[in-house]
Amino acid sequence: MFGGPNDIRNKVVEAAEMDDNDGRSRSYYYDSLRRLRKNKVALVCLGYIILFILVAIFAPFVAPYGYNDIDLANRLSGSSAQYLLGTDDFGRCILSRIIFGARISLTVGIVAVAITTTIGVILGSLAGYFGGWVDMLVSRLIEIFISFPDLLFVAGVMFVLGPGIVNLFVAMGVLGWTFTARLVRAQVLQIKEKEYMEAGRASGAGSYWLIMKHVIPNCVSTIIIIMSMGIPGAILTEASLSFLGLGVQPPGPSWGSMINHARIHLRTHPTFSIWPGVAIVITTLAFNIFGDALRDALDPRLKE
Repeated sequence: MFGGPNDIRNKVVEAAEMDDNDGRSRSYYYDSLRRLRKNKVALVCLGYIILFILVAIFAPFVAPYGYNDIDLANRLSGSSAQYLLGTDDFGRCILSRIIFGARISLTVGIVAVAITTTIGVILGSLAGYFGGWVDMLVSRLIEIFISFPDLLFVAGVMFVLGPGIVNLFVAMGVLGWTFTARLVRAQVLQIKEKEYMEAGRASGAGSYWLIMKHVIPNCVSTIIIIMSMGIPGAILTEASLSFLGLGVQPPGPSWGSMINHARIHLRTHPTFSIWPGVAIVITTLAFNIFGDALRDALDPRLKE
């Protein structure tokens, strides 16, 4: 009459998903989108981010020249119809190198944040859900890694591993997961006490099923915010390491390495280092402003 354990589990799943997914998708996310649309500055930043992504993807078609094309006859030239932002001391188009540099920044931002977020979500979920010695072990690891200065630690790892974009991903992934793990752990501690979690356990659902079906999906908003605000930090870290010679190596068109290369001409041709610096500032500022607006829009406590 009441069905077997599988029927009970299916009913629990349907009820939980109706409350936890359908309701949220129709009300919570609708309200969040409505609040975000009212923030005009955030929409402008979103437009820039979309343009930045498109330029990075289609860099070979957007850039007027290759990032390493040399024109010695026009080396150290200023802005002109041929070279809008001028050329460096090798005669390479600065605008083209900035455009191709956007591809490196986007790649580092997405890949590095994806690695750190994945590690942080897994460890934070396990620590918050199981508690006990698992929580103690993850918490001690977080305390150890968070005690190191970010840039100094990453620079030290890069010095050991050697320069290169792959090693950069490894270095940033080793340290960057701590912030994500702390936030996810705190949210999981609240989620695991919800009624639908108790109903799932009563129906015989295993820990893996509960984590994948309820815990992580309920952390989606937090994960989105972490990723949106983690990308500018990754871009700045890559630019800093490339400036120090530990990141993308020449002739790669990293914005940081462009600033480092142009510093010897800072007195005579200051714009050579200013343009990639402007690209870094605008890009990181756009991501930070949009990340702040996204956090405010997804905050359920902000009701109008």
